[in-house]
Amino acid sequence: MAKVSFLGLGVMGYPMAGHLVAKGHSVTVFNRTAAKAQAWADQYGGATADTPAAAADGAEFVMACVGNDDDLRAVCTGPDGAFSTMAEGSVFVDHTTVSAKVTRELAEIATQSGVGFVDAPVSGGQAGAENGVLSVMCGGDQATYDRAEPVIAAYARICRRLGESGAGQMTKMVNQICIAGLVQGLSEGLNFADKAGLDPRAVVEVISQGAAGSWQMANRYETMADDKFDHGFAVDWMRKDLDICLSTGDEIGAALPVTALVDQFYKDVQALGGGRWDTSSLIKRLRALG
Repeated sequence: MAKVSFLGLGVMGYPMAGHLVAKGHSVTVFNRTAAKAQAWADQYGGATADTPAAAADGAEFVMACVGNDDDLRAVCTGPDGAFSTMAEGSVFVDHTTVSAKVTRELAEIATQSGVGFVDAPVSGGQAGAENGVLSVMCGGDQATYDRAEPVIAAYARICRRLGESGAGQMTKMVNQICIAGLVQGLSEGLNFADKAGLDPRAVVEVISQGAAGSWQMANRYETMADDKFDHGFAVDWMRKDLDICLSTGDEIGAALPVTALVDQFYKDVQALGGGRWDTSSLIKRLRALG
């Protein structure tokens, strides 16, 4: 069992840090809102710290799950950043979905101090985090990954190293690209079924057993049919991720026409007031069109 620090207690990080305690690790947490950190400690019995540096002091592994590139830099660097107190030989594991650019930048800083760095974005949503069954896609050197994987296993159904630093983030981009197209297709299909006077539940019961079946269909069609969109990853965060995908696509010469289109559809959802709705709310845009 390891001494672990967890930075960021959002809808993903809060239960992920809890799973570490359940597996017997000694966990200290940091969150920008101190009250949330204290609520976590009251629930799970871990410790809290006032800064990332204090949380990381003496930790063998420091895990982070924050908002974006700037948030990640803030918890890593500077006098209050985790890197300032992490000991040589310790490992930083980043579960945030960020750009491969900032990943490589921070991995280089960490390496210069003798600290290992693994980029390890996750997929599976809030339910996956709460149930400890996330898919974790990793980048970094093999030896560092091999050390971190048993700790990550506390909340992972599958954890794989895809390559050197940045490979985990690039794989997460593939994940988001695929999700964008799938959710739009499912939204169009369910909306079509409704306009055609079909029972969407009966339709999905049939087509989900064939080539059209997907995780999105199995887990989101009922809430989409019921016009409920508080069950997953928020539109605001999806647009942040798709911006990373589109920018990276431009850099590497990968055409993303469907992703670019769906990103604009999510912009329309934001205009409807749905920035905090989950990503399946694309169907709300279609319904608003009449």
